[in-house]
Amino acid sequence: MSSLPVVNQPLHGSGALLDHLSRRIRMRAESVLAPLGLRPRHLIALTVLREHGGITQQALAATLEMDGTNVVGLLNDLETEKLIERRRSPEDRRRHIVELTDAGLRRLAKAEFELAAVEDEVLGALDEDQREQLYHLLQRATSGTDVCRAAAAAAESEEPASADEC
Repeated sequence: MSSLPVVNQPLHGSGALLDHLSRRIRMRAESVLAPLGLRPRHLIALTVLREHGGITQQALAATLEMDGTNVVGLLNDLETEKLIERRRSPEDRRRHIVELTDAGLRRLAKAEFELAAVEDEVLGALDEDQREQLYHLLQRATSGTDVCRAAAAAAESEEPASADEC
């Protein structure tokens, strides 16, 4: 039996390598975040809140691509640690605005410092220019993903600045 030729396929596929790097970074990241009382999903939420300032729970759920119920649990974790505050929206009392606290900002900064060391370890074979190039390529590759479309949809209805982050 003869094999069919593969047409229009790149010489090198990146998926497996990206998955491998992702797993390495994720495992190391989890190990440095745990002592800080954070999980990756906490870090992402804190980062979004820092970038966007006060944001509604609904817009945060859309940006994180999470079900509203799961966002409530996530925010409960962060609020228990006093890393975020929720308050009623003055424009619509049915909505909650979520904001990063000073303690949340400090914990996020500490986590980012620890994660920089993880990136140094995992990406140690790349020089600074190569890392910057990798960052821009990954950012460009993700610019058309559903995460960015969800942020844009949330931006149209809630937060004008959020779509610009993708």
